[in-house]
Amino acid sequence: MSVTRVLAASPRCLSFVKTLCASVGIVHVRKVTTVTETIRSKMFIAEERGSPFAPDYRVYFKDESGPVSPLHDIPLWADRGRREAHMVVEVPRWSNAKMEISLGEPLNPIKQDVKKGALRFVANVFPHHGYIWNYGALPQTWENPQHVDPATQARGDNDPIDVIEIGERVAARGDVITVKILGTLALIDEGETDWKLIAIDVKDPAAARMNDVADVETVFPGLLRATVEWFRLYKVPDGKPVNQFAFDGEAKDAAFAHRVVDEVHEFWKALVAGEAADASDICKMNVSVANSAARVERGEAARVLAGAPPAALPQDIPASVDKWHYLSSL
Repeated sequence: MSVTRVLAASPRCLSFVKTLCASVGIVHVRKVTTVTETIRSKMFIAEERGSPFAPDYRVYFKDESGPVSPLHDIPLWADRGRREAHMVVEVPRWSNAKMEISLGEPLNPIKQDVKKGALRFVANVFPHHGYIWNYGALPQTWENPQHVDPATQARGDNDPIDVIEIGERVAARGDVITVKILGTLALIDEGETDWKLIAIDVKDPAAARMNDVADVETVFPGLLRATVEWFRLYKVPDGKPVNQFAFDGEAKDAAFAHRVVDEVHEFWKALVAGEAADASDICKMNVSVANSAARVERGEAARVLAGAPPAALPQDIPASVDKWHYLSSL
């Protein structure tokens, strides 16, 4: 049994969806968003396997032809000329489960992070509940741990670049949405540069009024301040120190953020081509990157998904996740 959701669909793909739905036992299908005209023929589907909030839970991705890697096969740009990017949603707003693209597994599904043998949930630091925006990553990006950023003087964190999407809609885990990049914060997490791009869904009612980071304060006053506070304090209930930022926590503008995105996209190109040093911990399996030695046939990708456990009911979330932690803004 699998659970399937349509993430981006064009009209000509609907017959494919009906065929797919007929082939699974329990299916949740919904049309979420149509990608931009540049790649309007592309459709992405999230398929949940295992039991949510259990170690075996995974979210795999498909296009019209079968399984794909959200890290390697979903294009970075939905519309390169308009600088509109694809975002893979890992964590919906107001939720606590720390979900992320699994770098080490074939096809890079989303899974729940594990720390010290336990599934990870972020704490509620008053007055915030869970994540205060939709949280995820840009595909085809990689923050190279061998690269010391001249602006932050810290190495990359070995992950795709993170995105916070600030629109009004609460997204679903596994959504692939088109976003406008407005700026970026530079979190320094355990000595590593961990960029946090600030973006908005292009279909959000406020998107037309927002083109740069200064517009965030104008349209959503207080959100930037709350975002910096959230990242500074969210690990403190787990016994970690307060997080630090480069640039004294100042959010850099859209032009700066676009330069960062272009850079980490180039790092990803070297990664998937097998040219990046010390990157053996990242699975580069893909079905579409022409110059990649890790490119596989569609049948091999399908066998990976077929080997995943069937979808099952969610496990109970620990009661401790609902606790509110009261901290002074240290």
